[in-house]
Amino acid sequence: MADTALPENVPARPVGSGTALGKGREAPPPPDPRRWWGLVVIALAQLIVVLDMTIVNIALPSAQQDLGMTDGNRQWAITAYTLAFGGLLLLGGRLGDLFGRKRSFIIGLIGFAVASALGGAATGPGMLFAARALQGVFAALLAPAALSLLTTTFTDPRERGKAFGVFGAIAGAGSAIGMLVGGLLTEYLDWRWCLYVNAPVAAVAVIGAIVMLKDPGRRTGARLDILGAVLGTAGVLSIVYGLSEAESRDWDDTWVLTLVSGGVLILGIFSLWQTRARTPLLPLHIVKDRQRAGAYLTMALVTIAMFGVFLFLTFYLQGIKGWSPLKTGAAYLPMTACMIIGSTQISARLLHRVPARVLIMPGLTLAAGGLAFLASMDVDATYLSHVLPGICMMGLGMGVTFMAAISTATGRVAPHEQGAASATLNTMQQVGGSVGTALLNTIAAGATTDWLTGHGVNPAQQTSQVKAALAEATVHGYSVATWTSAGILLLAALVAGVFINAKAPGRQAGTATAGPAGADRKTGTVEAPVHAG
Repeated sequence: MADTALPENVPARPVGSGTALGKGREAPPPPDPRRWWGLVVIALAQLIVVLDMTIVNIALPSAQQDLGMTDGNRQWAITAYTLAFGGLLLLGGRLGDLFGRKRSFIIGLIGFAVASALGGAATGPGMLFAARALQGVFAALLAPAALSLLTTTFTDPRERGKAFGVFGAIAGAGSAIGMLVGGLLTEYLDWRWCLYVNAPVAAVAVIGAIVMLKDPGRRTGARLDILGAVLGTAGVLSIVYGLSEAESRDWDDTWVLTLVSGGVLILGIFSLWQTRARTPLLPLHIVKDRQRAGAYLTMALVTIAMFGVFLFLTFYLQGIKGWSPLKTGAAYLPMTACMIIGSTQISARLLHRVPARVLIMPGLTLAAGGLAFLASMDVDATYLSHVLPGICMMGLGMGVTFMAAISTATGRVAPHEQGAASATLNTMQQVGGSVGTALLNTIAAGATTDWLTGHGVNPAQQTSQVKAALAEATVHGYSVATWTSAGILLLAALVAGVFINAKAPGRQAGTATAGPAGADRKTGTVEAPVHAG
């Protein structure tokens, strides 16, 4: 719905203390009474998008056996989703801006549910891979719309802080929840229910969206940047695919280098085109802003560090300790609880009072300390002595960090560009996840091989001593990769400290000039959009 201005002969409604805004200015409408129910709907949609990035990991061994997948092609059950999701996010975000975020949100939910049902009913590997790719397509439409709706639904800084706290907790804890749910469904029902479960959840979210959410409007008269969409999608797809191939090939493999360098070149052409396009897919001032650039880079580094750690810890608990999928999933519950506490009880309460970097830097430092606990594990380490304190520190630190970084990445953006800003954030996370999985797996594998070589162990022998040495070498590889992750988190904290230097939102509001709340005097963009419907 397009925004409308008050006629000049109609006095503006009072705001806050009752002071009129002045002739020709429109007062902000009262808050939507259903906004908190809307948050539940948005969080539910975000949960199924994030959850599906890990829930299939737990189910994959059973699916491989059932569908006859080879070891070489089973990775496509994961890669097909992340490729389509990461490659199409920029396009999905702009489509939401142009055609309405509520409409994109609902279409994304319905398409995601249908694709999930097709995947659950798969009769062969090809059908499963195609369904997972289709899930990624609709997730790329759904995820930016969800974040944009959250930003435009909550216009009060205090309420927005609480809303971002919930959203940040879901975004951070979704991976761990996926492992738990995947373990439950695989162990007590069937691996197919790891996909079927999305359909009823999406149906509830669709009904909730129709009833509870308002559409903040769409940009009228604008056209889709077709060439920009092709270039942006091709560039991101090429990079994400190349990085995913590095895991099974090698970093100096010709095909990997061709894909990554080609993707970078295409994105360079995309950036050049965006300076000339009439309606750019990604207005470059969004990523040129110091605060947002810092938040994007911080989140990319965080996902690089965290994706591999989840994978290593899962392999450690199941492969070294012999835990079941369900017990492994349950082991992550304390981390999920700490993420929720960090987001809703710490970050949400402080974000409007202190600068974002005051939350992000300590949060990332605490999470790096948690990784240090995990990196110091050996074959005989116990859950209580190493795993539990490590994941609790990680969860608390990530909970504080995610909310502040997401709020910074999507703040002070014009309403009609919220989709592009949200999609850029999601793209950075997807690319970061692909880099992290490939990079850390390569580091772990190399460290394992070096340990075996240095200790003169021949893996081909099947004696008990060799098996014990293999376990020790594997844990050594995990440890080296986890120490690397801790270093990456400390680098992310440094990036946040250097780039994200804005004052606390409350102090900014106190020094703002007359005009809409949160208006940027230079660009005219708003941090809290004054139109909700």
